[in-house]
Amino acid sequence: MAVKQKTERRAGQPTMATRTVRLDTDAEATLADLRRRTDQSISEVIRRSLQAYARELDADIRMRPGEVYRKLGLPGEGGFAVAPASRAKEVIADVIRKRHEQ
Repeated sequence: MAVKQKTERRAGQPTMATRTVRLDTDAEATLADLRRRTDQSISEVIRRSLQAYARELDADIRMRPGEVYRKLGLPGEGGFAVAPASRAKEVIADVIRKRHEQ
């Protein structure tokens, strides 16, 4: 995505940057649909979209490991773990022993 930036200041208004962004056909269609459904300007749709994306990322960062496993659809409580971490040394020894028996 190519972006150009220009900063403007109008009397009594906060400083705002003007950006030129290239959108593919799908993104342009999504933008047009959002504008039609919300009756908002392009700038407002993009501002709100950026805020929503930031909130989504913040929510992902705060997820606990178990929530990550569930969101990814991994099996069991610990993904692909064969035993709880408290038994790791014991289980690793068994896994190595079984591999050498093969």
